[in-house]
Amino acid sequence: MQDAKSDWFDCGVNLFSLQFAGIEQQIWQRAQQAGVSNLLLIGSDITESRQNQQFCLNHPGCFTTAGVHPHQAAGVAADWLDSLSQLLTLPTVVAVGECGLDFNRDFSPRPVQQHIFASQLQLAKQWQKPVYLHERDAFATQLAMLTEQQINHGVAHCFTGDTGQLAAYLDLGLYIGITGWICDERRGQSLQQAIRYLPLDRILLETDAPYLLPRTIKPRPKYNEPALLPAIGAEICRLKQIDSEQLAAACTANARRLFCLTGKMA
Repeated sequence: MQDAKSDWFDCGVNLFSLQFAGIEQQIWQRAQQAGVSNLLLIGSDITESRQNQQFCLNHPGCFTTAGVHPHQAAGVAADWLDSLSQLLTLPTVVAVGECGLDFNRDFSPRPVQQHIFASQLQLAKQWQKPVYLHERDAFATQLAMLTEQQINHGVAHCFTGDTGQLAAYLDLGLYIGITGWICDERRGQSLQQAIRYLPLDRILLETDAPYLLPRTIKPRPKYNEPALLPAIGAEICRLKQIDSEQLAAACTANARRLFCLTGKMA
């Protein structure tokens, strides 16, 4: 499944999810053994962002986002923006997010989501950081906000849209995060069509672990994890008719460019 020369970068890991409680170190070690040398941990609130940042200090090749997910928007503390600003000064914190809009579950009221999202977009511009974007059933509103704020530096995390949505994000200048959704023969057909139009210099690979376990993996493990990223790569290689070494090199170069990573990473 994996080319021995490939060196992968997983640009989306929920390491402090409950499924990984107590085995975070093992998850990182298994990723290294599988050739997934670099991990970008996802911060969904201030507490998780701090946990991620502490983990990154002691684990080479690990970086993190810092931000507030739309599900958490209604629960922010009064000083959340100050706390987030402080996190963004730290060297392993490379993006603002996961931030955006989720009109599917509406765990936070939509006006609150939009306010918290707008604040993070402004902060990203202030600190010159890329945004790490979440969107579900809110594409038109999110695109309008990104356009209004003139955001052209970031990634559409866990992109599951169609060719038209892909084109709109690419036109803004965004990178596109592809997960195991691409491996789903039931739900992933629109994405499988769209991937053909995604340039190699704009693609990032993510497991979104422990979620979105690729359906191409048999027998199915209990949960998804970074060590399984090459399975996502294999499906993209099949659809784009390229080899895994080419894909892995492109995705790592894209991550380095987007997140301003220099020097040896892992």
